[in-house]
Amino acid sequence: MINKYSHLKELENEAIFIIRQGYTNFRNCALLFSGGKDSTVLLHLAFKAFYPAKIPFPLLHIDTGHNFPETIEFRDNVIKKYNCECIVRYVEDTIKQGKAKEENGFDASRNILQSITLLDAIREFGFDCIFGGGRRDEEKARAKERFFSYRNNKGQWLPEKQRPEVWYLFNTLIKEDEHFRVFPLNNWTELDIWLYIYLENIEIPSIYFSHKRKVFKRNDTWLAYAPFIKLRPTEKVVTKTVRCRTVGDITCTGLILSRASSLEDIIVEIASSRITERGNRYDDKRSDTSMEDRKRNGYF
Repeated sequence: MINKYSHLKELENEAIFIIRQGYTNFRNCALLFSGGKDSTVLLHLAFKAFYPAKIPFPLLHIDTGHNFPETIEFRDNVIKKYNCECIVRYVEDTIKQGKAKEENGFDASRNILQSITLLDAIREFGFDCIFGGGRRDEEKARAKERFFSYRNNKGQWLPEKQRPEVWYLFNTLIKEDEHFRVFPLNNWTELDIWLYIYLENIEIPSIYFSHKRKVFKRNDTWLAYAPFIKLRPTEKVVTKTVRCRTVGDITCTGLILSRASSLEDIIVEIASSRITERGNRYDDKRSDTSMEDRKRNGYF
């Protein structure tokens, strides 16, 4: 249990307050769930926010079809544990409907196509509030986010349109077809997340711990091998002991060489690391502004 005087208790209270504010100010909410550590912590906080009642909104998972099998298995187990509804929408369906085009080539990925599927799901269910596990310390574009991130009727994030948040006072007024992405974990760091997982004994996917996996190296990044990935002639598949720091589509989730097999090991490793957790995300290396470009098109 968290010591009541620790900074984690303050972060927990703040996140629960933001979750309750979001639920109070909007009519139709959902929690964006990827099966990663941040969205799992967010789910745990939502459970605490409304306990002993059930979480009063569904989870929403955008499945690329190229996820780690361990993540999908974890997702199915965790929704049973927390007794909550989970809506799943598939990028594969978006491609079949002609709304998105499958990328080709060596660097092909469905990661960027998730935005189209997500925006379609928001329109389908009429969500005006989507809770997400984003944190300001993740990446320079994330650092511009507020707790309540306004999105226009095209789902776009526009920095100049974001509203001031003074003394935890939030302007949540929106027009039809607009919505907010709400980020209760904005003030958390990666190390905060791991310490909280450790202290609260929160279950996380096994791929966060060291394990042997077939991988290949591309532009100084270790990527997991899967049959749908096209290898360059110079790329060789080898078996390494690795783990994930972030979890997403297999095609863009970089792995790190690691022997960290426990939460204590991970905490020590993160505390001494000089590389950000998204430093190994292959999708962030497409350009210097790749994250901001994706966010402007409706990304998480």
